[in-house]
Amino acid sequence: MNKAKELRDMSDEQLEMTAKEAIDKLFRARVQSQTERLDAPSELKKQRRLIARVKTIQTERQRKAAATS
Repeated sequence: MNKAKELRDMSDEQLEMTAKEAIDKLFRARVQSQTERLDAPSELKKQRRLIARVKTIQTERQRKAAATS
């Protein structure tokens, strides 16, 4: 899916949109897992990891910006 290198090449706005989409997909997968059979249980893990990667990159950028200021 989205490797860390690909995510680092994205702009801040693209990262934010990617995070929002992943959060939305994770929510839908959780609801589906509670109400009916989830097609791909691994999808929960994939989305959580993607969100974590995006947040890590955002934090790195914030720290770098604060250090240069």
